[in-house]
Amino acid sequence: MVSLQSEVVSELRSKVKGEVLLPGESGYDAARTIWNAMIDRKPAIIVRCAAVEDIVHSLALGRDHGLLVSVKGAGHNIAGNAVCDGGLMIDLSAMNSVQVDPETRRANVAPGATLANFDHEAQRYGLATPLGINSTTGVAGLTLGGGFGWLTRKYGMTVDNLISADVITADGILLRASDQENQELFWAIRGGGGNFGVVTNFEFKLHSVGPEVLSGLIVFPFDQAQDLLKKYQEYVDQIPEELSVWAVMRHAPPLPFLPPEVHGKMVVVFPFIHLGDIEEGRRAIEPLRNFAQPYGEHIGLQPFTAWQKTFDPLLAPGARNYWKSHNFVTLSDGAIEALVAYAGRLPGPQCEIFIGLISGQANRVAPEATAYAHRNIKYVLNVHCRWEQPQDDTRFISWAREFFNATASFATGGVYVNFLTQDETDRTQAAYGANYKRLVQLKQTYDPNNLFRMNQNIKPSL
Repeated sequence: MVSLQSEVVSELRSKVKGEVLLPGESGYDAARTIWNAMIDRKPAIIVRCAAVEDIVHSLALGRDHGLLVSVKGAGHNIAGNAVCDGGLMIDLSAMNSVQVDPETRRANVAPGATLANFDHEAQRYGLATPLGINSTTGVAGLTLGGGFGWLTRKYGMTVDNLISADVITADGILLRASDQENQELFWAIRGGGGNFGVVTNFEFKLHSVGPEVLSGLIVFPFDQAQDLLKKYQEYVDQIPEELSVWAVMRHAPPLPFLPPEVHGKMVVVFPFIHLGDIEEGRRAIEPLRNFAQPYGEHIGLQPFTAWQKTFDPLLAPGARNYWKSHNFVTLSDGAIEALVAYAGRLPGPQCEIFIGLISGQANRVAPEATAYAHRNIKYVLNVHCRWEQPQDDTRFISWAREFFNATASFATGGVYVNFLTQDETDRTQAAYGANYKRLVQLKQTYDPNNLFRMNQNIKPSL
């Protein structure tokens, strides 16, 4: 733990509009607590920023005193990179404003905003942009890693909808990054994570979505999982891009539309959302409904904001979480067999395997167009282990790693950087593929001393 002299802390407090918190002070433990309960780190100092200048002053403190620096948006990252041990934590969660211009279909989003903050404002005008699937996720972290969600098949990755960003670089300079200004920096932050600076504003283009959408869940027996996944792969090759269907294998939550005897049983769930004409959507999902005899289904019109919160109860803060992820171009028979085999022995009732469908518009962008490079993939698979007690860590983590190894030969070798855990620093290069070398060169330009290293780190060239 770094010990800062009292006059240094007092000087910082005199400069910033937000709070400066030290260990033991009121608010310190709340600020350092994030979504994944496995992360229990203790910064030497936390600055809860209220303005852009607070970030500038905080970074100056980090540079001048050689502190390890971490940056927190919403604190939803699985690796817990928002919090450092013994260094400086820059907390942006109070800077969560979202400003929407319905005429230009643009949104300016502050770095602490969550998907819920964004959707609340954008949906006032029936607008949205591709983000994630959990309303408590931070817009900043999701965007910087590439970003995908229910709208990706129609409108691309989150970074494909980023128009500009204001970035404070390691030397404390505020730059506008876009296709017209600081183009190389703009390229790097679209998937390069927090390696190149602190983004203080994201400008997104918006699309007409909702405010009500056809969406729902169809739940099938797990004993038919192998056949269901084969049908799923054939089906999604033919559906329109207005329709997005994912696949989830888990123990059934106590959903009201499922018979009580199904609660807790292993199931295969196909959540979906359709954008556009309702009757076209109903026709498009009809083959999905007939894959087999379902346990139950919940299908209908609901607000897009409500759909974005559907999975929040399964991802509430406070539990211990560990993920393993692969990218797939196709789900081969071998991959499906391995998926079903491991899903059949999930280590706990809160665990799941999900397959996110991100083909469509995301595939039409060249891999070198943004730092996010995986433009050929169709599926992102995530193994989500979730449990309560520390004594169960080894059992859950071991199962996830075994599953990862058993399915690796069927995957591309690439990975979505936002799904990497804190022990997967060896996979950082795999997250960027052929773009990695260019990112290293840009890291040397914008952060040669690696001030921003609490991330899946791209080290500057030597």
